[in-house]
Amino acid sequence: MLTSITEEHRMLQDMVAKFVARELMPLEPAVLAREASGGKYGLTEEEEAPLLAKCKELGLWGLDVPEAMGGADLPAVARMLVEEEVSRTIAPFEFPPDSPNLHMLMAVASSWQREAYLTPYAEGRMKSAIAISEPGAGGDPAGMLTRAMRDGEDWVLNGRKIWVSRVPYCDFIIVMARTGEGKREEGMTAFIVERGTPGFTIEREIPMIGGRRTYELVFEDCRLPARQVLGELGRGYAPMQLRLNIRRLQVGARCVGIARRALDMMTEQVKQRVTFGVKLADRQAIQWWIADAAIRIHACRLMVHAAAETLDAGGDVRNEASMIKVFGTEMAQEVVDQAMQSFGAMGMTKELPLQLFAQQVRLMRIYEGPTEVHRMAIARRVLRG
Repeated sequence: MLTSITEEHRMLQDMVAKFVARELMPLEPAVLAREASGGKYGLTEEEEAPLLAKCKELGLWGLDVPEAMGGADLPAVARMLVEEEVSRTIAPFEFPPDSPNLHMLMAVASSWQREAYLTPYAEGRMKSAIAISEPGAGGDPAGMLTRAMRDGEDWVLNGRKIWVSRVPYCDFIIVMARTGEGKREEGMTAFIVERGTPGFTIEREIPMIGGRRTYELVFEDCRLPARQVLGELGRGYAPMQLRLNIRRLQVGARCVGIARRALDMMTEQVKQRVTFGVKLADRQAIQWWIADAAIRIHACRLMVHAAAETLDAGGDVRNEASMIKVFGTEMAQEVVDQAMQSFGAMGMTKELPLQLFAQQVRLMRIYEGPTEVHRMAIARRVLRG
């Protein structure tokens, strides 16, 4: 178990931990103050630019991009170590490019698409998003109504997508649509839609809890050349599932990072805070919070790394990804909540990162598949034997 984590990977994790401590943590007060005053949650261009430059200087760019494309070609196991460390801060920053879309493109992009989209995306010259969910469809692919119809050499896309992240600054979006009559995965096809394509509009911005923002998109007679089909016609479900599995493992690693930060804050606080003449750290109830948090963080980390090893070996991680999604989010939610409780009224303020962590973990229980859907999927697999 976990034999694929090398000394080199541990050195990378240590480098990222130092990057977080030296470059990202100092930005937290400004990020929290902007969000508390009603501003957008995020980094300014002035804050982000030196961080990106530092990433390139340290080699923290294109971590899982193939070496032929200028990347480090790191396995999923190493990438999860990075995700854990960078998630310990509320300062929102990712090492480009975003892994799930990268791997979906690498799996099925044509030679033309590799040159037009994958290479610039891998090099950080393009940004992307993916549009899967639809109003009323929830986590059920059978409810997908967006459809693409062939018209001569082109495809015409019509439909509506919702809860799509990153849209305003993305150069292209991977859009899932039906091109066949299948009820679930059958007949689902992925299309690459560039920003500014006629018939593609951003209907509205939707503020979410935790400072996040998503978007509702409309495709009305959106005409796409045949070369915009990503992968095989009617077989878009499998590469989409690959992308979802990678994201779900990331969610688990991020939950470990968030819970670690919450545990660190709680541990420091309970050693100092005295109530009714006794330190919180000396109360058994608090000690059990600490112990249970440490146990569950360790368990979640092992789950993530074991699944990453299987993914690197080419195995099927759908069941493990679902388990991680359920266990990780519920674990982090409880640890963050107890950390907030240990701070008393101070834990309820917007001066600490805990309230944003709490909201973001709550959001994680919905995106990339709601908890209940994952539990249903796990139960079905167990019952099938």
